[in-house]
Amino acid sequence: MFKTIIEPFKIKVVEPIRMTTADERRLILKRAHYNMFEIRARDILIDLLTDSGTAAMSSEQWAAMMRGDNAYAGSDSFYRFEAAVKELTGYTHIIPTHQGRAAERILFSIVGGAGQVIPNNTHFDTTRANVEHTGASAVDLVIPEGLQPQVRHPFKGDMDLGRLEALLKETAPGHVPLCMLTVTNNSGGGQPVSMQNLKASSALCHRYGVPLFLDACRFAENAYFIKLREPGYQDKSPLDIAREMFRLADGCTMSAKKDGLVNIGGFLAMNDNRWAQEARNLLVLTEGFPTYGGLAGRDLEAIAQGLREVLDEDYLRYRLRSVEYLAERLTALGYPIIQPPGGHAVYIDARALLPQIPANQFPAQRLCSAIYEHGGIRTGEIGNAMFGRYENGQETPGPMDLVRIAIPRRAYTQSHIDYVSEVAEQVYSHREGLKGFRVLRQVPILRHFTIEFEPL
Repeated sequence: MFKTIIEPFKIKVVEPIRMTTADERRLILKRAHYNMFEIRARDILIDLLTDSGTAAMSSEQWAAMMRGDNAYAGSDSFYRFEAAVKELTGYTHIIPTHQGRAAERILFSIVGGAGQVIPNNTHFDTTRANVEHTGASAVDLVIPEGLQPQVRHPFKGDMDLGRLEALLKETAPGHVPLCMLTVTNNSGGGQPVSMQNLKASSALCHRYGVPLFLDACRFAENAYFIKLREPGYQDKSPLDIAREMFRLADGCTMSAKKDGLVNIGGFLAMNDNRWAQEARNLLVLTEGFPTYGGLAGRDLEAIAQGLREVLDEDYLRYRLRSVEYLAERLTALGYPIIQPPGGHAVYIDARALLPQIPANQFPAQRLCSAIYEHGGIRTGEIGNAMFGRYENGQETPGPMDLVRIAIPRRAYTQSHIDYVSEVAEQVYSHREGLKGFRVLRQVPILRHFTIEFEPL
């Protein structure tokens, strides 16, 4: 009925942000070697690098933290956490970890190894790294529309079922230990997976005796997309849809720093008794005792409360609409973005915006730098630095060069987003003069975190 997006919360605590000048920002960029991860947080005006661990927690979460039980073993906080996760997912074994990549490392240490193949709609950076670190192969099988930014499709995160079945047929028995589905599909623009595709993926995997696991970081946003876009789900609650999603799979990894609405924490959950025992053995070795898993009792309490709050329909309506609002503003300016916009971020197609910069000169990284220089806004590169390959002196670009404008949950207001749009308008007017980067230094694994550039 009304056009104005109002935040479904009041602001109780504020954190000051520091203004910088363009001259200061140019110097900061040079010192950081044009890598957004190397810029100090105090030098950022609006931080849209990631939505991971950047949420503002609620008064109920802070209240829950006060009763955190930090007993080394058998903490009451663990049992409240475990009950909340079981109520949501229905899985038998709930294993806390300090964040999602720890859950990934433990899982793929158990099932990975040379000769193993892990299919996914699209592996995100740490997921792929943890798969490949074991010697296994990470294979992306998203539908063709998922790699075409301007093509509109309600569920661009869907698994390509034909390619998945071909892989399951062609791979020797026992060499596909599990299949993953990332919901929503982060690397593909925060795009959702339909319930129909979840059901078909589950049935196909189980027909070949392969367990299905969800990368469930943004499960609530995916559930709400299903409610909005998939026939037969309009009258169901986000909670009921989420439960249906989880029960189609055999387990999940979860970074609670996204849809858990917390600043740290995650978990690995599954039904397989043997894998769970092996996972707990690794947990004790590297994370902590199974009833705390690298987290304090207060963190377990905050996750338990956050998993309930994130499925509130008023919150989810605001969350998706606020991202859509920024997407509309950028589209009106002329920016090519992944359409339709995802649930946690807007993704700019930097290759289309900056055709003068070849993929091996990092157009997305160049656009990130320009946005920071003009307005002090930090964004993230989801492109050649993150997913390209450098081997034998040759740069092999990734499939797309995207700039992710990730919106922290409950942290910024509409006026902040309006400022982002104004900065984007200024950058757009200077786009034709932007030139690319060359690499000064890099490492072979997860290079985007520490890679150093210089302008061409």
